Amino acid sequence: MPPKEKNFAFVDSQNLNLSIRSLGWKLDFKRFRKYLADKYDVQKAYLFIGFIDANEELYASLKEAGFVCVFKPTLTYKDGTTKGNCDAELVLQAMIELPNYDKAVIVTGDGDFYCLVKLLLEWNKLKAVLIPDQLKFSALLKLKEFRPYLQYMNDLRSKLSLDRHQASKKPETEQKGAKKISSLPQRHPKKQASKQPQKRKFFRSKQKKRPQQDGT
Repeated sequence: MPPKEKNFAFVDSQNLNLSIRSLGWKLDFKRFRKYLADKYDVQKAYLFIGFIDANEELYASLKEAGFVCVFKPTLTYKDGTTKGNCDAELVLQAMIELPNYDKAVIVTGDGDFYCLVKLLLEWNKLKAVLIPDQLKFSALLKLKEFRPYLQYMNDLRSKLSLDRHQASKKPETEQKGAKKISSLPQRHPKKQASKQPQKRKFFRSKQKKRPQQDGT
């Protein structure tokens, strides 16, 4: 059995998160980290994300899941929106770590990483480009030379969905409740209908005949 590769993953969190949510589900990052390890022999996974003070709990959970978070300060505009694009940080980190990994897994559908993917391919350092949404990603990543390395996450919902994982116990309790309800004795409507004439008959039998009054 050949030894496992020492591969690193570089995750564009904004593109990943927005793409997965547009597909109608939420990603379980802990299970995603395990998937990267099992599928692509990823020993270290960098996740690039804009830093917001209110999201410290989220960052802690990402680190606990096994990601190395690389932060970028965000800018908040007058309309309340924030911007923290981490494209340059991802490319820079991939180059800094170049001697330390066998191959790289780039998680994004953004064409801004075309130059990085092209360079990694030329240097035989590209393991895969994992695209969150097969139906919506940059045409720059659809070039013929990249196609053998493209992988997609559209079919991974059953494995990596946070919603499905959280709700996995709910159907079980509902099934138990359903069993209790179904075990209750149920009256057959025909039997109930057959009793009604008997009640009316019984009522008539109890009635006393009123004595006829003499007309004189």
